[in-house]
Amino acid sequence: MTELQRVKIVLKTLISLGVAKNQEGVGKLLGYSNKSSFSQVINGKVNLPADFVDRLCALNTQINKEWIKTGIGNVLENDSNYNKGYNDENYNTSVNDFFTDASIKNQTLPLISAEAMIEYNAGNKRSIELNAAKFLIPTFQGSDYLITVIGSSMYPKYNNGDIVACKHLSLDTFFQWNKVYVINTEQGILVKRICKSENDDFVTIVSDNKDYNSFEIPKSKLLSIAIVTGVIRLE
Repeated sequence: MTELQRVKIVLKTLISLGVAKNQEGVGKLLGYSNKSSFSQVINGKVNLPADFVDRLCALNTQINKEWIKTGIGNVLENDSNYNKGYNDENYNTSVNDFFTDASIKNQTLPLISAEAMIEYNAGNKRSIELNAAKFLIPTFQGSDYLITVIGSSMYPKYNNGDIVACKHLSLDTFFQWNKVYVINTEQGILVKRICKSENDDFVTIVSDNKDYNSFEIPKSKLLSIAIVTGVIRLE
């Protein structure tokens, strides 16, 4: 993940914390009166200004500068001074109350690569989580991990590079037909919509991109299942 991608995640985090209502609002807090100028920076059309990360971190004292620069650690730092960085005008009391619970502060989600997912599902969960970058995203409460969408088979629902939150389910789960799942198969990790098959021992795997054909797979060939609970879209 690049520094710019981490910056975009920080923008989403600041919005979810009530620092601003949207990306344009964050831009104004950073001193960008022109929406187009801020958009060019965020979309990589111009380089990040030298002081951009410092200004971004100044919007909330819990933003982890080291994570933005290197990817080491978490998006937010956990300390007793968490609330110092809130903007009073945009302060959201319910969000603040949510984060003052220590158990919530410590609930971070590991970002796991498709390759690491194979080991993760094989039982090496703890070692994979320890080595993965971790994120604290309040709206994904109850999810187990994050993965990056690769390819365009689920476009326009998900774009290549989007990050989806997943909740792990048991193999004997009751499927919610037409929902998007992350499934581990002998051919690798797939992010697909699962639909009912005419054969009770199979499920139908469907892509939202009509250029990709649907296919069926035996339920017995599903090595692991997780339902998608949210998405971070990289614009």
